[in-house]
Amino acid sequence: MTNRVPVTVVIHTLNEECNLPQALRSVRAWADDILVCDMHSDDDTVAIARRFGARVCLHERLGFADPARAFAIAQARHDWILVLDADELIPVPLARVLAQVVAEDATDICWIPRLNYLLGEPINGLGWGADQDAQMRLFRRDAVVVTADIHRFFHAAAGARERRLNCREHGAIVHFNYVDITQFIDKLNRYTTIEASQADRQGKAAWLPYAMAIAFREAIRRYIFGGGYRFGWRGVYLTVLMVGYRLAVQAKLRELRAGNTRASVKAHYRMEAESYLRAWDSDG
Repeated sequence: MTNRVPVTVVIHTLNEECNLPQALRSVRAWADDILVCDMHSDDDTVAIARRFGARVCLHERLGFADPARAFAIAQARHDWILVLDADELIPVPLARVLAQVVAEDATDICWIPRLNYLLGEPINGLGWGADQDAQMRLFRRDAVVVTADIHRFFHAAAGARERRLNCREHGAIVHFNYVDITQFIDKLNRYTTIEASQADRQGKAAWLPYAMAIAFREAIRRYIFGGGYRFGWRGVYLTVLMVGYRLAVQAKLRELRAGNTRASVKAHYRMEAESYLRAWDSDG
């Protein structure tokens, strides 16, 4: 590709010095504007971004990245936005397709397939298949509405023209997702806390039969209909982990409804401890 495409690539970062160079190498030759929104990294992320010629803006650290994305989008130089994660890259064939989408001016939102690598291998199934996990990543700035919903941050504005690419014909974003179980569980803990808080504000159900139904549905969706059985031990454990994700959201939601904050439970434990220890005081 020789011509610059009038698009701003938005990449949010937090300690991404290992991944960021790959993402930047995949867009610097064709994207006219690259904006890295960094959440005050402790490593060389910002220096790497500038070394690749990207603009850099800073955003406070939060438990998830979507607010930083929205902040960066507001500072884009172009009407067309491409949102990219630091652990993703754009292959050459897909870049050519995206350039054509922008040039044709026949759509406002482009859904792009995403090929996920999980626990060391590409997983084209389990709900993470390239076409299953298509993302609203290329769009005109005024064609999307930003919300506070985790995992569903962008919504199409009324009347926006949408197009969905397919992996076989157009290619996919390559996403180097969870490298191991520890990383998965760390993110599970953060995101389930956010989802439970949002569910609590929205008044969603928090009773056990509903939680069990959600968990059962997740298992069937991932392992049977999503083809998890085709991916050996990875398919089994990724299914189990996603069932755990759904149960953790419900458990944390029930905890919120019960008023069981960490501070309140610790205070209760201190009171309970005193009831045991008074016997020692009187025995003395």
